[in-house]
Amino acid sequence: MVTTLIIIGIVVVVIIVLASMYNGLVRLNQRAEEAWSDITVQLKRRVDLIPNLVNTVKGYASHEKTVFEDVTKARAQVVNAQGVADTAHAENMFEQTLKSLFAVAENYPQLKANENFKALQDELTDTEDKIMSARRFYNGVVRDFNTKRKTFPTNIFATMLGFKADKEYFELDEAEQSAAQKPVDVKF
Repeated sequence: MVTTLIIIGIVVVVIIVLASMYNGLVRLNQRAEEAWSDITVQLKRRVDLIPNLVNTVKGYASHEKTVFEDVTKARAQVVNAQGVADTAHAENMFEQTLKSLFAVAENYPQLKANENFKALQDELTDTEDKIMSARRFYNGVVRDFNTKRKTFPTNIFATMLGFKADKEYFELDEAEQSAAQKPVDVKF
């Protein structure tokens, strides 16, 4: 009788531990999906701002055709990206083309003074801040998920519970990382 109670107690403890591990992994997985959704919302917001920005700049710099084409292609890559790695790569390319668009805008003082351009630039800056914040939050959740998945005893049962792989971080590529570490050049 005592042996049966001990065995039942052990089974109950194992079930509680497994349920706790599973629920923790599910909770972190859902937070990661929510965080990824936040990133995609902000990326879409920025992608939707670009046609207005391009059209505003086009009015002043119509001979800069290749810059506009590059921005349009990069925008399409972001819209069509699938998964974290593909989206991160497309995002990095898009940021590079936006820099070239703003470089063109620098050559036209009357464009920089245009209210529509200023408003779009402010909105784009706000969106960039939101993307950075969403990216940080997502990467934090991914870190927590991957850590929980790899720590003992969860690492023993994670695969059996259906959590086979680590989540990918949304990272800047090497060129972006080196550019991000340089001080920003502000011109008025």
